[in-house]
Amino acid sequence: MEIPQNIQHQLAQFQQMQQQAQAISMQKQNVDLQTRETEKALEELKKSEDEADVYKTAGNLLIKVEKVSLTEEQEEK
Repeated sequence: MEIPQNIQHQLAQFQQMQQQAQAISMQKQNVDLQTRETEKALEELKKSEDEADVYKTAGNLLIKVEKVSLTEEQEEK
């Protein structure tokens, strides 16, 4: 028994929407993870002394930066 053309088309659309929903879900998880990491970094920055050495990542490197500028950068995120 052959499936009608309109049903095949609707099934293809459904599968495409399902894939898009999965992609959006993964993007949301990534954003949530980044938000938690940023919030944790801000907590740690606020705990540290004003003159403490702080570093930020740039790829595989750690770069020494001023606490104030790093705090502002994290708050903007």
